[in-house]
Amino acid sequence: MKKLQMVDLRSQYLSIKTEIDKGIQDVIDSCAFINGPAVQLFQKNLEQYLGVKHVIPCANGTDALQVAMMALNLKPGDEVITTSFTFIATAEVIALLQLTPVLVDVDPDTFNIDPKAIERAITPKTRAIVPVHLFGQTAPMEEIMEIAEKHHLYVIEDNCQAIGSDYIFNDGLRKKAGSIGHIGCTSFFPSKNLGCYGDGGAIFTNDDELAKQMRVVVNHGMTVRYYHDYVGVNSRLDSIQAAILNVKLAHLDEYAAKRRAAADFYDKAFENHPNLKTPARYGKSTHVFHQYTLVTQNVDRKALIEYLTAKEIPAMIYYPVPLHMQKAYLDPRYKPGDFPVTEHLSETVFSLPMHTELEEDQLSYITGSVLQFFKH
Repeated sequence: MKKLQMVDLRSQYLSIKTEIDKGIQDVIDSCAFINGPAVQLFQKNLEQYLGVKHVIPCANGTDALQVAMMALNLKPGDEVITTSFTFIATAEVIALLQLTPVLVDVDPDTFNIDPKAIERAITPKTRAIVPVHLFGQTAPMEEIMEIAEKHHLYVIEDNCQAIGSDYIFNDGLRKKAGSIGHIGCTSFFPSKNLGCYGDGGAIFTNDDELAKQMRVVVNHGMTVRYYHDYVGVNSRLDSIQAAILNVKLAHLDEYAAKRRAAADFYDKAFENHPNLKTPARYGKSTHVFHQYTLVTQNVDRKALIEYLTAKEIPAMIYYPVPLHMQKAYLDPRYKPGDFPVTEHLSETVFSLPMHTELEEDQLSYITGSVLQFFKH
């Protein structure tokens, strides 16, 4: 059996090595390292895949969120609603821009932002909502967009974990995660479902004016070379990373199918287990399983993870500390107990290896070891 890893990037690379190596060599031969043909091609291919008018490549997923908020011309003190159960970058950019993060609780089954909690959190200062499509499943976007329209708010989708996921509207219409709100953002960090071999990100929109503004922001606020009409940033996806992403984008649906197959194996092994709750798959979204996250019930989680580590099975906790309890984001508006679902999840969840190269013997060993823990 191969050594277990949370994400097996090497095995994935070896399966597409010829294509990857050629793409990288083509960029080196061209010496077009910044905004070269590979970037333009990837932009076009991703627009087609997502069904959006505009993709703006950038340096990473955090930049994508920041550029989106800058392009919306949000002002210091404006409130932005997001979830407390997410990676820190979601709130980080809100704070960096001197906006006010307003945190809300999540759904206990899907782990995604709760629309009812969004509605309760809206004030006259609210300007935007940032739903996070957590662990590979799209948040309830139809309800969120209805709330946003009712209150005249922007919606920025944090799609760093769910690229390739489909959201199904009540009338049967399907749209890709990240293509539904006013702006969508993603990360191409190596461990993502669509990951490069360094840092990378992108922003999506169907709004021509927003796209124009975001292209200016990512390029130092320049409209014409050396003429800076806006405050901008330097945030570019380099051509070598774009070449890698072009190869992997063609395999993205295949990768999602492999992740779902691994999740099916886990689901079957842990079905109806008294101490483990498998991740919910709700009918409005396909799941691309960026993570496979279980909720423990009446379990010493630390002991379980130590047991798995001793058996050389990696396991991770995403996320052990909610945003409202992080030292850098402590706020007198919030106290322990304010977000009971988020706090419960932070205390009980753990994630098992999830990637495109998992083999049946590995899955059998992982699931067998987890089940054995409850018998020893």
